[in-house]
Amino acid sequence: MRVVLGIWRWRHNPLRRTTDLIEAWLAVLVAALLVFGAPAAGWLSGSALNSSLQRTVATQQQERHESTAVMVTDSKQHGNTGFFDPDSASVQSSDARVVAQWTTAGNAKHVGTVTAPRAHLAPGDTFTMWTDTHGTQVPAPLNGDVAHFHAVFSGIVAALLTAVLLLGAWRLAVWRLVHQRYKELDRQWAHVGPDWGRTGTGS
Repeated sequence: MRVVLGIWRWRHNPLRRTTDLIEAWLAVLVAALLVFGAPAAGWLSGSALNSSLQRTVATQQQERHESTAVMVTDSKQHGNTGFFDPDSASVQSSDARVVAQWTTAGNAKHVGTVTAPRAHLAPGDTFTMWTDTHGTQVPAPLNGDVAHFHAVFSGIVAALLTAVLLLGAWRLAVWRLVHQRYKELDRQWAHVGPDWGRTGTGS
């Protein structure tokens, strides 16, 4: 508020240049956008992403079911075959491919090669896996808290990027204003410079 009042009193200052007034009002505008605009951009971005992710969470939790599988035999396919785990954001490299039998939520029995959550299983060992409505193994559904965390992080990044863009635009505008002042000074000096200091100049 003091800055605004200072600009208002300064508007009739005879030494004030138009570029000075523009620069001052730009500073006020950028400050207001940094205080209100950047957080608003972050909140809108995070809120939109959170809504989208929560819909995905609800859909996955409805369509994916936890099943108990029984290992039948080892498929001899070990190594980097794990699913991408959205909770740990990593590939479970300790997973193993095994032939197993499982029952879906509709009591349909299936036998096939699936990814077990750990290696060194013996025939008859049980493990938990997730399946879709057709009984096909799928990754675990996205966790709501994890989705919310991603949305909050995205909102923070959006707010920071907005602030950086605002500051960058402000610095560019100030540079253009300073350049304009120098051009005006050069123009005025070209007009009065040759007569500077001469007796009777301006009389």
